[in-house]
Amino acid sequence: MGNVIQFERPDGNSLNGYLAEAENPIGSVVVIQEWWGLNDQIRGVADRFARAGLTALVPDLYRGKSTVEQEEAHHLMDNLDFGDAASNDIRGAATYLKSRNIGSGKVGITGYCMGGALTVLSMMMVPEADAGVIWYGVPPLDYVDAAKIGAGRPLMGHWAEQDQAFPIASVDAFEAKLKEAGVDYEGYRYLAQHAFANETAVGPGRVAFTQYDPVWAQLAWDRTLRFFGQHLS
Repeated sequence: MGNVIQFERPDGNSLNGYLAEAENPIGSVVVIQEWWGLNDQIRGVADRFARAGLTALVPDLYRGKSTVEQEEAHHLMDNLDFGDAASNDIRGAATYLKSRNIGSGKVGITGYCMGGALTVLSMMMVPEADAGVIWYGVPPLDYVDAAKIGAGRPLMGHWAEQDQAFPIASVDAFEAKLKEAGVDYEGYRYLAQHAFANETAVGPGRVAFTQYDPVWAQLAWDRTLRFFGQHLS
C-alpha cells in the first residue's frame, strides 16, 4: 500500500521511511517501530492507519536493518542513539508530514515497545507533534522531563499489567510524573503481556515474554483512533 520515501532531518541529513497515504486524511501520524526494525509488521500498522484516515510515516531508525532474532534486536536497539532518533529522525518525519499540510495539518506520534519509549522522548523533543499515543514502552524515568511535554499536547498510554519488559510499577512512576507536570493524559491498562497488539507475537517462535491478544489489541486500537480523531482532526 505504501512506498519508501526520503525526508530531511533537522541536521540536514536524509533518512528513508515508509509512507502509507490515506485517501481522505484527517491528519497524519509518525509510527515508531519496535526493536525488530522497519519490518512487514510495522509497515502493516502504517497501512492500517492509512485505511483509517491518517497518513502514516515510519522512519527507518536502523537504516535498512531488521531482524527476527531477539539477540540481534537487542543489539540493534542498544546501538541506537535514542536522543538523536527522537530529535532528528522522528522530528524530521514529523516536520515532513507537517510541511505537506495533510488534512488538518496536525501530526501525531505513536510507537510500540522501544517505539513507545521513543514516543515519550519525542513528545519532549518534537514541538511539531500535536498528540501522542504510547504502546507498552517507557524510557528510564531519569530521562523523562514531563514539563517539556506540557499541558497543551494530549498523550495516551496503553499498558500491559503482566508486562515483564516494562513492569507496571515503572508505569505508575511515569504516570505520576505526567500528573505532577499537568500533562493532558489518559492511560489504559490491560490484563495482557508485552506486545499484546503485535499480531506476530504468537506461536512457538514468539519471544517468551510477549503474547498477542486480539481482544485487547482491538480495544486499544479503537481508543487510539478515537483519540487521534479528536485531537488531530
